[in-house]
Amino acid sequence: MPRRTKIESLEDIKILVDTFYDRVREDELLSPIFNGVIKDNWPVHLEKMYRFWQTILLEEHTYSGSPFTPHVKLPVKGEHFERWKQLFFETVDENFLGEKAKEAKLRAEKMAEMFQIKITYLQK
Repeated sequence: MPRRTKIESLEDIKILVDTFYDRVREDELLSPIFNGVIKDNWPVHLEKMYRFWQTILLEEHTYSGSPFTPHVKLPVKGEHFERWKQLFFETVDENFLGEKAKEAKLRAEKMAEMFQIKITYLQK
């Protein structure tokens, strides 16, 4: 089991993002969607996710853009969001502790909730 540490640096963010997306890429429910959209552009996607979480958790403003826009047309439903949150929370809990770890889970929860509401509305 990995040694749990606080989220304090870009290197910690990279561990979080890489570990999480390794799981997503192998997940039976999520991998067809993510791999289908991202294809062989994973390095670009991961860099964007590093900047996003660095901005959110470390307050180092390296991300700009709208995180919702790329997700608007994805064929996702409630079960996809639940699985995404489960994998994210497991990744955080297995690797990190402290206030930033709690904040990461809270932010992920709120983001998934907002995305799900918006996507459900737009699919109607």
